[in-house]
Amino acid sequence: MTYLTMEPKKKRAIADFFENIQDPRIERTKQHKLIDIITIAICAVICGAETWIAIETYGKAKKEWLKQFLELQNGIPSHDTFARLFARINPKEFQQCFLEWIKSVAQIINGEVIAIDGKNLKRSYNKKSSKRAINMISAWAVSNRLVMGQLKVNDKSNEIAKSLRVRVSRRKTFQDTAIPELINVLDISGCIVTIDAIGCQKEIVKTIVQKEGDYVVALKSNQGNLHRNVENLFKEAISKRCQGFKASSYSTREFGYGRE
Repeated sequence: MTYLTMEPKKKRAIADFFENIQDPRIERTKQHKLIDIITIAICAVICGAETWIAIETYGKAKKEWLKQFLELQNGIPSHDTFARLFARINPKEFQQCFLEWIKSVAQIINGEVIAIDGKNLKRSYNKKSSKRAINMISAWAVSNRLVMGQLKVNDKSNEIAKSLRVRVSRRKTFQDTAIPELINVLDISGCIVTIDAIGCQKEIVKTIVQKEGDYVVALKSNQGNLHRNVENLFKEAISKRCQGFKASSYSTREFGYGRE
C-alpha cells in the first residue's frame, strides 16, 4: 500500500521577502543588519507608528520580543538611522518586495474591491525652494483594510490638484502614467477596481481588463461624447419607464467631513 503525504506550507518570515534588496550603505558604516531595520520599521508601522522617532520607540519597547528572530547586534537603531536608510533604499525594489510579502499575508478573494485614489502629502511643499507638494496614488484593498500598492506621482505628470481636480494643460497626464503603472504592479485578477473620474480613460480600463479585473469608474462631463451618450440613454430609459431595458440600480448615501 502506498501513502501519499503533503508537506505543510512553509511559513515565510519578512526576511525571506527582503533578502535580495540592495543595501545602499557603505560596508564600514553598517552597525545594524538591513533586514533588522526593515523588519522593525514594518512591525512598528503596523502597530501605528507614524514617525521615525515612534519607530525607534517601538523597537526599544519590543526589544526582547524582536531578539527572538532578529540579531540586533548593536541594539535598536536610532531614528536617524531609520530615516537615512529609507531615504536611500531603491523605492521600486522595496515596493516589489513589500508587495510580495503582502500577497503572502493577505487573502485577496474574488470580488475584492480595490479603490485607487490620490492625495497630497501634508507639509510636503517647500516654499523656499519652490518645490511642489508630493502627490501619491495608492490602491486600497477594502476588505483587507490595507494599501496594496503606492506610487509617487512624477512631477511631469498631471498631478492631483486641490480637491483632485484635473489640470489638462500639463504635457503628460496623471491618468496616462501613474494609474496604469500602479495597476501593472498589482495582482487584480478577479477584483473590482474603483477609480474616480480622473481614471475614466480607455487605456486605463483596458489595462484593468488585461489584468483580468473588473472596474467601476466615475463618469463626468469632461468625457464629452461618452457622458452625452450615457445621459441620452438614461433619458430614454426614463421616458420609456425602462421598458426594453435590463435595468438595475444600487445607491448609497454617505456623510463625512461635513459633506453629504
